[in-house]
Amino acid sequence: MINIDELIIYRNFEDDDVLRCAVEALNTEDDEKRRALMFGAAGRLIELAGIYGFRGNLWHDYLTLLLVNNENTFSRACEMRGIEKSTLKTLALHDFMVFRELFRCDLSALTGDSGAMILQTLLDYEAPECSGQAFNKRIRDCICELAERLAKSSGIEEFADNIIDFYRCFGVGKLGLHKAFRIDRGESGAVIVPITNIAHVTLDDLVGYESAKKKLTDNTEAFLKGKRANNCLLFGDAGTGKSSSIKAILNKYYDDGLRIIEVYKHQFKDINEIISQIKNRNYKFILYMDDLSFEEFETEYKYLKAVIEGGLEKKPQNVLIYATSNRRHLIKEEFSDRDGWSGDVHKTDTVQEKLSLAARFGVTIYFGSPDKKQFQEIVRELARRDDIKLPEEELLLRANRWELDHGGFSGRCARQFVDYLLGTQ
Repeated sequence: MINIDELIIYRNFEDDDVLRCAVEALNTEDDEKRRALMFGAAGRLIELAGIYGFRGNLWHDYLTLLLVNNENTFSRACEMRGIEKSTLKTLALHDFMVFRELFRCDLSALTGDSGAMILQTLLDYEAPECSGQAFNKRIRDCICELAERLAKSSGIEEFADNIIDFYRCFGVGKLGLHKAFRIDRGESGAVIVPITNIAHVTLDDLVGYESAKKKLTDNTEAFLKGKRANNCLLFGDAGTGKSSSIKAILNKYYDDGLRIIEVYKHQFKDINEIISQIKNRNYKFILYMDDLSFEEFETEYKYLKAVIEGGLEKKPQNVLIYATSNRRHLIKEEFSDRDGWSGDVHKTDTVQEKLSLAARFGVTIYFGSPDKKQFQEIVRELARRDDIKLPEEELLLRANRWELDHGGFSGRCARQFVDYLLGTQ
């Protein structure tokens, strides 16, 4: 008899309905109840396979998912510094013995001859190409490979070593298995939610802007190495690649432990709560604020100023703030703020208040619109990469016409033009 209620460290699983159905089926002597439980568990395993893109032995994949997603004292300790000989590891070994027994269970034998063939298909499952959006392919494959190693483990120590190695390499839970996140407001406060569909942008996709890209990567690499690094403000004209550069550094440095959390203006009051959830994790977090600017009546920037610099609590070393904006000074100013006609007795203080937010970003990086020559170079390069077969003279002539109708010279305009050509080929 397997009793999962005797687990000590590995408790409170998400998606544990399959586990409880399977264990109840293993422990019951009622054949009809056992069959009903197992077919119910089988249906849920298929659903999870579609969500995560699992293949092979879905039962083993599912058990492995429970282990790599469970954030507990042991798994977080492995993520941070590893576990050698300790009481904590002894307790974890107890739980791993339970899981090893679960890995050994033959689910197809629990339904009788008529259902065995159906459940057997779940132990050698071939996933459709379109399945699996919850993880990127690399993480999905690593979980499936870990499941195979756990199933083949010769003893409990080898079983434990495989899991510990995974925690050290990838971390644990949503922060370890995903690269980007957003913030939701739950009943108990701010919740970090994974973003599962990220554009695979690279810095090479952004033609030009070499100096800006180097400034951004230098600061990010210093951050990842534990050196002094600054909050970054990427400002300049629309469509010049500011947001794409942020996505590109996420893709470039994800394997080095970089994670990004997207924060909107109305969520600035939640930033301290979010920081408290991530400050003791073994990752480097960028709080990303896209298209950041404030009208005169908007006061959310005061929360941001306190977080960046000025509050009593020191910002942890594993958190930076990166923002993009079309404005250099972020907060809208009126001429009356400077000409003395506003009625504000202390107009200098008013101006300084509005400028102080931008001044708290230690690195500012300018992305300006390309001139005509640079725009044409971007078009040439994008057309070359996408293998567009047009004479250069015709390509540039059509690009210039497109630019006149679509908002001027910018990398975005060039990308849209090339996409149009691809769609009409």
